[in-house]
Amino acid sequence: MSEFFGPLDSECRVPPRQQTRVAAFLISAHGALARQFAFTLPMKLESAWQTELNAQYHREAEIVSVLLRATTWVPDLALSYMAASWETVWFPTPTEGIADRTLATAASLATLAHAVHASIRPAALLPVEANASDPFVMALRRIEFESSRLMQAQILFLKGPELAPYRNAVSAALERRHAEIGKLWAEALEGVGIAMPRVQ
Repeated sequence: MSEFFGPLDSECRVPPRQQTRVAAFLISAHGALARQFAFTLPMKLESAWQTELNAQYHREAEIVSVLLRATTWVPDLALSYMAASWETVWFPTPTEGIADRTLATAASLATLAHAVHASIRPAALLPVEANASDPFVMALRRIEFESSRLMQAQILFLKGPELAPYRNAVSAALERRHAEIGKLWAEALEGVGIAMPRVQ
């Protein structure tokens, strides 16, 4: 087990098996976020946070599109059952204690999105010798950059005035989401020889 991708091939590219597993996980997570942003958006944008949801929807869809094209795909028999467990975790669950259904759903989505962008750091798995011009390497670094931007927007919403009365409920939901996603990410990586610290 290693903390990084590898062993890299003669052109310093990430092994296709690791590319496939990581890309499948990221596509599952970011694809779920894109779907939920799309369904959460109202027909008419009436507030700043709804406008931000629209922007985040497009960024999540772009992440999925980039990964589909940048990854060298190989068969991975474990993906059939792993993907099912991933999709179960992404399933939306309105934040308890918030009476406004629309706001509760948006809070739940923001906690999921924050956990995905904060807990999953794929570019951190790249060894220093990784080929910087390889499409997969470039895609992971692009995702890392976009995730940091998206996370800032989610923090602003989660700490904003709309959710101020529900701070304890939001904090509990955020903690639960981080633990769930950290565990799934570690399990996905372990199957392709990458060791991650488990979130307890």
